[in-house]
Amino acid sequence: MKPIRLALAALAALFFAAPVLAGAIPLAELSRYLNGLGTATADFTQVNADGSISTGKLYIKRPGRVRFEYTSDKTLVIAGGSQVAIFDPKSNGGPEQYPLAKTPLNLILAANVDLGRAKMVRSHREDGAKTVVTAQDPAHPEYGTIDLIFTAAPTELRQWVITDESGAKTTVILGDMTKGGDLGASLFSIPYEISRRKPAN
Repeated sequence: MKPIRLALAALAALFFAAPVLAGAIPLAELSRYLNGLGTATADFTQVNADGSISTGKLYIKRPGRVRFEYTSDKTLVIAGGSQVAIFDPKSNGGPEQYPLAKTPLNLILAANVDLGRAKMVRSHREDGAKTVVTAQDPAHPEYGTIDLIFTAAPTELRQWVITDESGAKTTVILGDMTKGGDLGASLFSIPYEISRRKPAN
């Protein structure tokens, strides 16, 4: 079995070891959980659209801020100030940037998450030990969808799958979250990271 398949099989075994739910977690409870998620850190494993696997550390500071530090190739992704910036260590130019509002991840970083909002949730279902919510920006469904995958007792976000406008899927599997604590503003500052990377004169 190839290493990628072995890794995915191990992750699946851990994930499906959770207790079986007695029905899908209600949307109101999931909204409450996301709104209560102020700061958090977690290790993550990312399965990319081409089947490759990346790993790294995730930092969340709601609303509107997230940081992905990739250990494999030292790529850095920051969302802050309503923008997303991708810092490629192999690039001599500045980061690629685009509005956070154009990614479905914005739905869980919003100041007030309301999964009961009209036309936001396309699907809400129980899937074995998991609750799966498929959501989109009701004003801009062309931006793609996000599948949010939760376990219960207590409610925890375990994974998400972003499907972009072309149909390509990116899966992020979270390790155990450490919640709370002070995450400095500079972690999520795109201008600070740009200035930090400028070569000294």
